[in-house]
Amino acid sequence: ETDILAAFRVTPQPGVPPEEAGAAVAAESSTGTWTTVWTDGLTSLDRYKGRCYHIEPVPGEEDQYIAYVAYPLDLFEEGSVTNMFTSIVGNVFGFKALRALRLEDLRIPVAYTKTFQGPPHGIQVERDKLNKYGRPLLGCTIKPKL
Repeated sequence: ETDILAAFRVTPQPGVPPEEAGAAVAAESSTGTWTTVWTDGLTSLDRYKGRCYHIEPVPGEEDQYIAYVAYPLDLFEEGSVTNMFTSIVGNVFGFKALRALRLEDLRIPVAYTKTFQGPPHGIQVERDKLNKYGRPLLGCTIKPKL
């Protein structure tokens, strides 16, 4: 109840042990970095770092593993879905130690979900503003930038 739990499907590069790949995912998606940061000495990073606590092979799949990672709630800004997802999946998918990586599951403690305030009003207000009813409302980014 004090950690966000993530399950990643990990395919390590040849020669990279699955335990090392899982630990690398945990580090890179929490406090790890590829460079020295002067602020590292200002706080204890152990309090904030993600920990890969279990790895198991994916049945029927060669060289694929599920890496279970626990992230302490203190790592995240309260009430920010953006901060949470950016921290967990924002930079880790291009990691060179891995051939492939996919977030399979995410478990968020109830105490953390209660920090999300939600939208200031419901869908009906949005539909009334847009005069759009009976269909989904979608938002997207237009590419290329116009």
